[in-house]
Amino acid sequence: MKYTFTILAALLAFVEVGAQELQAVKSQPIFDGEVTVHDFSFTRNGDYMFVNMDIDLSELNVHNNRATVLSPVIVNQNNQIDLNGVGIYGRRRYFTYVRNGWSTLGNEGDMLFKESEKPEIINFSQSVPYEDWMNGAKVVVGNRTYGCCNKVLDERFAELGSYRHWVYAPHFAFVRPQAEAVKTRELSGSAFVDFPVSQTVIYPEYRNNVVELAKITGTIDSVRNDSDITVTAISIKGFASPESPYDNNTRLAKGRTEALRVYVNKLYNFPENFIATDYEPENWEGLRAFVEQSSLPHRREIIALIDGDREPDNKEWKLKSTYPEEYRYLLKTCYPALRRSDYRIEYIVRGFSDVEEIRRLVKERPQKLSLEEFYLAAQGLESGSDEFCEIFDVAVRMYPKDEVANLNAANSAMMSGNMKGAERFLEKAGKSDEAIYARGVFAALEGDYDAAEDYFRLVENAIPEAKDGLEQLAKLRE
Repeated sequence: MKYTFTILAALLAFVEVGAQELQAVKSQPIFDGEVTVHDFSFTRNGDYMFVNMDIDLSELNVHNNRATVLSPVIVNQNNQIDLNGVGIYGRRRYFTYVRNGWSTLGNEGDMLFKESEKPEIINFSQSVPYEDWMNGAKVVVGNRTYGCCNKVLDERFAELGSYRHWVYAPHFAFVRPQAEAVKTRELSGSAFVDFPVSQTVIYPEYRNNVVELAKITGTIDSVRNDSDITVTAISIKGFASPESPYDNNTRLAKGRTEALRVYVNKLYNFPENFIATDYEPENWEGLRAFVEQSSLPHRREIIALIDGDREPDNKEWKLKSTYPEEYRYLLKTCYPALRRSDYRIEYIVRGFSDVEEIRRLVKERPQKLSLEEFYLAAQGLESGSDEFCEIFDVAVRMYPKDEVANLNAANSAMMSGNMKGAERFLEKAGKSDEAIYARGVFAALEGDYDAAEDYFRLVENAIPEAKDGLEQLAKLRE
């Protein structure tokens, strides 16, 4: 006959949750002294849990027509593993079970004895594979007394000891970003619209102009056709390259920029002064950046010339006459890119308060969201869940330089076990109390308890979670 011994959680309410790993108990009388346990230990070694004890049965007397079954278990809330038990049978009960084919009231692997043949001391030793739930588990022994017809006459329980390996369990301090009164955003880019030599008239089909003009119109359309967005301003700045006289370059930069404004304005019928314009007659800054990154033989000298105080035409003549080969190279490879039109579209995005709508936008249009809206999207989700962590990961991608975004991303990365990502985010999380605390959490999770304590002590009066961190570190060091 099989019987699975079950311990209800309610019966274990007296067990101290914070118990340390129990190494040894010399002597522990249980069940009113009928059984004594000597040298009990409940320990972990690698991937296994070990239960060892000497069970003293010298004071246990089992009636002739009864049976007593001692059933030890490892239990933690709803998880349980039955260990090998010990069955002691009175003479009549023993022969009754043998005659009827029932050799035991316990489980397979139990040690079975007739009352008259039971040893005084049983050396009990058993190992089981370790599972995570065993951290905090207890060893409890059940004592059942059976009478005729397997009727349970008595049932008692005794706790022998518990196992707990202290592991740092951090409390993360997320920061709610400040709300934006107005969500002002902008999109920008550069278009390389080609013009025939010395002309300021736009020909949409000329060379690659179809593609370049589409950069501007496509950017405008991406926000103008969105009901959540209001375009507030557009600006265009035109640049010319340094070759040819400065006066002519001024005419070209100004005229071509105006031509582009008129072209865009006709497509959208904006108010007359809606598109602001500016121009740069000669793009020396762009030329300098190109030369600085190049491997030209006279790179340093050319940079010095560009930075000098010569008049633009004299500077261009000096470059052309002093470094003719490098000038021809620049004319071919660099100058076309200097002739460009930078554009910027400024707009306002409406605010969002519906959490489900915000969560949808996190996946579909995260650029519409403020940092505070990302934070709101995470509220109500299970902390550390994939969706929870994804929200803060997307937020920091949208706001890569923001300290709060990096701090919250570091916290969610630590929650998911991404310590490399957390370290990268913490570098840009700033020096707030919450950031200092987060660095303490990171250090504790990495096992650097000294550094963690230093961080926690810096902010223990400002961050409530820091005091808990210090208490946990103290337990880890016991």
